Amino acid sequence: MADTSSTPDTRTPAEIEADIKRRRETLAETLDEIGVRVHPKTIVGDAKAKVVSHVDNTLGRAYVRANRVVGEVKSQMVTEDGAPRLERIVPVALVVVGVVGLLALGSRRRKG
Repeated sequence: MADTSSTPDTRTPAEIEADIKRRRETLAETLDEIGVRVHPKTIVGDAKAKVVSHVDNTLGRAYVRANRVVGEVKSQMVTEDGAPRLERIVPVALVVVGVVGLLALGSRRRKG
């Protein structure tokens, strides 16, 4: 930082007053900006925006993963020309029917 105390100020009083006025206005603008940034509504709004962005990002990744899994399962259950692969569908269907049947029996036993 330069030492300006040893050099004489050659500005006129009007120039000094204008400089002070300009600096006051700049300082007022800076303080207004700080006030807006630390206002509770601004802080809450920023936090909400971050949460929404994170949730959107997470949901987007989940959607992409789910589509990938569905695509992989579909590719296992149908041939490249779209015909069903019965040798894979029938065992899966039997397992699903068995699980549903066991769940139904379990719920009947609890009620009775």
